[in-house]
Amino acid sequence: MLMQLLRHTPLFVWAILAFLVVRGVLATRERDASLRKLFIIPAVMLILALQDIAMRFGLMGPALAAWGAGVLATALPIWFLGRARIVAGSTAGNLRLRGSWAPLCVMLAVFAIKYTAIVATLLQPQLRQDALFAAALSAASGMSNGYFLGSLARDLKAWAALRDAAPGADQVLA
Repeated sequence: MLMQLLRHTPLFVWAILAFLVVRGVLATRERDASLRKLFIIPAVMLILALQDIAMRFGLMGPALAAWGAGVLATALPIWFLGRARIVAGSTAGNLRLRGSWAPLCVMLAVFAIKYTAIVATLLQPQLRQDALFAAALSAASGMSNGYFLGSLARDLKAWAALRDAAPGADQVLA
């Protein structure tokens, strides 16, 4: 049955997985990036998560509440307790990002959760009406969004500290 599922998975799904792996591996390396680029992955993951929840369960009720709880449960500790991953960049207008394996792990977890949810609802369509399934899936999605949003908030806090610490840094770090 597993081979049949894998064989019937559309090619674009594997392309998405390959894209996530490439983006995740790139995130393991130290690199320069503009402040605007820090917003890309959190924004994309947020849009995709809310779109997925809206299509599966609607943006009202337990699914949205579970998603919000997942976001807060993950974002707040990362924001306040996590280690900043940015320092002043080597060129004007850039920040230096430390590499981390965490984004790859989170993106692969999101892929696995979504893939499993799609397979589960194809095999058992009644799960679409199951409040516990909706809440669990939405909470997991919220936790991944919380990781990216908490990391963004932490990085913006570190950026503000860098900007305030050096005279004229707002020109370099903007």
